[in-house]
Amino acid sequence: MLKRKSIIIISIIAIILSILIGLIATAVSILSYGEKDEKQVADVAIVLGAALDYNTVSPVYRERINHAITLYNEGYVKNIILTGGVGEGNIYSDAFIAMEYAFSKGVPKNVILLEEKSTVTEENILFSKKIMEDNNFKTAIVVSDPIHMKRAMLMAEDYGLTAYPSPTPTTMYKTNQTKYPFLARETILYIEYLFLRIF
Repeated sequence: MLKRKSIIIISIIAIILSILIGLIATAVSILSYGEKDEKQVADVAIVLGAALDYNTVSPVYRERINHAITLYNEGYVKNIILTGGVGEGNIYSDAFIAMEYAFSKGVPKNVILLEEKSTVTEENILFSKKIMEDNNFKTAIVVSDPIHMKRAMLMAEDYGLTAYPSPTPTTMYKTNQTKYPFLARETILYIEYLFLRIF
């Protein structure tokens, strides 16, 4: 009886350790992937959305947009897709407010395309793909925070986009208080997406 209990306890401990090792390995791979910047000349930059902050771009979204503006100014892209639908309590879409911000920084409105239906990352990618198809864009640079890039690029691959990662170097997730909660969330979401894509 005691031997059987010991086997059960050891099995439980082994399962818990396996889960922990898997979580840690995934988190490390997410951090490592976020260090890669593979930007190259492409048709468009897709800026993945982030919630507004009282009808203005949030600091997180602002830095993503700023990076896309840099890519545009340096000649990597000639067009920018800004993503994000209308959040609860907001009048305008996240993408529209982002366009106003980009315009205030000198980006012509005629090079900006708005994706205004999405609420999550996967929809950012899916609806941006439709915009790319409508405008005969073949290649894209995906812009987001470093910790967000691995999951976003896997989704881009799954939806058949020819895309290159370029994380913003001015991410707001720098301190332990902001970086590690975001990493924990992304680790869970990445694993969840891996399971969902199987089915």
